[in-house]
Amino acid sequence: MGAGASDLAVEEASSGLGDMPELCAAEVLLRLGAPDICRLAGLNHAFRSAGAADFVWEAKLPENYRYLMGFVDGGEEKGGDPGQKSAVGKKEVYARLAKAVRFDDGKRVRFHSVEYLQQIWWFEVVGEIDFRFPAGTYSLYFRLRLGKPVSKHSGRRVSSGADKKGSIHGWDRKPVRFQLSTSDGQNAVSQRYLDDEPGSWALYHAGDFVASEHGRPVRLKFSMAQIDCTHTKGGLCVDSVLVYPKGFRTEKVVVGV
Repeated sequence: MGAGASDLAVEEASSGLGDMPELCAAEVLLRLGAPDICRLAGLNHAFRSAGAADFVWEAKLPENYRYLMGFVDGGEEKGGDPGQKSAVGKKEVYARLAKAVRFDDGKRVRFHSVEYLQQIWWFEVVGEIDFRFPAGTYSLYFRLRLGKPVSKHSGRRVSSGADKKGSIHGWDRKPVRFQLSTSDGQNAVSQRYLDDEPGSWALYHAGDFVASEHGRPVRLKFSMAQIDCTHTKGGLCVDSVLVYPKGFRTEKVVVGV
């Protein structure tokens, strides 16, 4: 009897994570982010096999991932039917989408160099884009900076020279008007004086919109303007237009009224 109890204790002591069924390991991975999944995949065979399973990685992908793959080189999911099985594993899909992707060969990303407006009478920036957003609420921002840029930003060329407040003028005379509209009838209008402290980038909130129908493209039209020609304005850097899920913030946000 003593020997039997001893043998049982040895068997229990020898069991560990390596004996975990693959489906149990997958349930653990479903509750983790991508970096932790990759780290645990090196732990043992069960986590390695579970870490390659399509259903684990598909749970980490956005609803419109098949549409997004159309912007990636070699994306077999391009324009895919939601019911069509892809030859690309979902882990590979995640890896491709995690890299920076340029839209329209880079024509609809950021300027190759930051645009600095030294002096202007009529100021207007307009644009539009068609995109299939996952269902949710989103915010659109203009990324702006008062004053001359003084250093390189994100590897792009910028102007050199001191940041002189004297070069910033006209933005306190009349507010800038921000507008956003969508193809399904949503509209947002706000305005704000550009009178923030010079020298730092900020996201100027143009408006919010709701994407409700899964898979249906939304056309966004956006603009910012100050067209009062009774005075000049200048000393403004214009970088880009950004769309984020509402509430997501990476830097200072300025909201108009």
